[in-house]
Amino acid sequence: MTDSGLGAVFRVREFRVVWTAELFSVAGDQLARVALAVLVYGRTGSAAWAAFTYALTFLPALLGGVLLAGLADSYRRREVMITSDLLRAALVALMAIPQMPLWALCGLLVTVVLLGAPHTAAQGALLPVILRGELYERGLAVRQITTQSAQLAGFASGGLLVAALTPSVALLANAVTFALSAVLVRAGVADRPRPGRSDGSQESGQESHSASVGGLRGAVAGFAEIAADPRRRALVALAWLVGWYVVPEALAAPYADQLGAGPAVVGLLMAADPLGSVLGAWLFVRYVPAETRARLVGLLAAAAGLPLLVSLFHPGVALTVVLWALSGALATAYLLQTQASFVRATPDGSRGRAIGVAASGIVAAQGVAVLVGGLLADLWDPATAIAVAGAAGASMSLCGALAWHRANRGASVGASVGAPSRG
Repeated sequence: MTDSGLGAVFRVREFRVVWTAELFSVAGDQLARVALAVLVYGRTGSAAWAAFTYALTFLPALLGGVLLAGLADSYRRREVMITSDLLRAALVALMAIPQMPLWALCGLLVTVVLLGAPHTAAQGALLPVILRGELYERGLAVRQITTQSAQLAGFASGGLLVAALTPSVALLANAVTFALSAVLVRAGVADRPRPGRSDGSQESGQESHSASVGGLRGAVAGFAEIAADPRRRALVALAWLVGWYVVPEALAAPYADQLGAGPAVVGLLMAADPLGSVLGAWLFVRYVPAETRARLVGLLAAAAGLPLLVSLFHPGVALTVVLWALSGALATAYLLQTQASFVRATPDGSRGRAIGVAASGIVAAQGVAVLVGGLLADLWDPATAIAVAGAAGASMSLCGALAWHRANRGASVGASVGAPSRG
């Protein structure tokens, strides 16, 4: 591996630890999603209940980002990650109890998703400290490739594993992955002081206030801070629009039925977006110069919706897979750069809260878009719903691109948000 490749990030020991811990959690979560779908549908026989349970893995993240992400700025970020992992391990283990009432299962699931917000915020705030300079973008790309590859593997083997293990055992396996993640973080990540405070020194008034504000008040302050910065405001708006590009994955089954294809095609269609994401992340970071990436954000965001418009004309399965993969590649490329630019434009003392708000919005936007896509598919048909989602994403992204251009007018984009800054 050369220093110019993505593999350079694995030379950093702390990143290897964080990456491995995340890999355990992602694999366990994918298994748990399949297990919950099988468990809920098996008990109720209701597709609506199954869809509602799936949506619960997305929507509560917004509330978590609002109320809990500020913890990543109020406490040591390593300890926030460990505590979140241990609590989620305990709650998922409770979900595995046979014949757990459905209302209790949903309540535990919501709590687990809520606890993911401070973990995401703390991890996201630590990464630019662990990975300096351009290594940060490479680290984001590696994490994206890992996540999407795990999703690909999950589509291929998740159902078989759940059938072999039973849903309850699969949920217990997910609980073990959270516990393993906590152990790895505890052993391999340095115990840094809380943000805005160095060993033996005092916090400034502004940094102390930032770290102490939490809950709803902290979320309001976080939203206000982002809204007051034209660059970060445009970046967050573009990032949240990625939800429209998840709709095809959610509608893969009814779309395949509309094409007259069998169940085997559903997995192939669902795998198109994560496959495109893996390729998009690698190609973007490997071949697009660092000084050019930030300038392409708006263009790539709008372009990601265009391949989905072709779904309106009911192309064959092969062409659909290619088009959906292309959309996934473009969406991933722009999302990676919005994340990197946003983090570098945010002071370390409020970085955890800001990342929590932004990341939770991305997850919640996906949940909302999936629900809207489902309603449109019932109102019209799946192909039309997917095309409408692509058109909505492209048109809204054009507005976001214009806002991003205006925010950077008269300044060098690379110097303002694309170059290494505060760690």
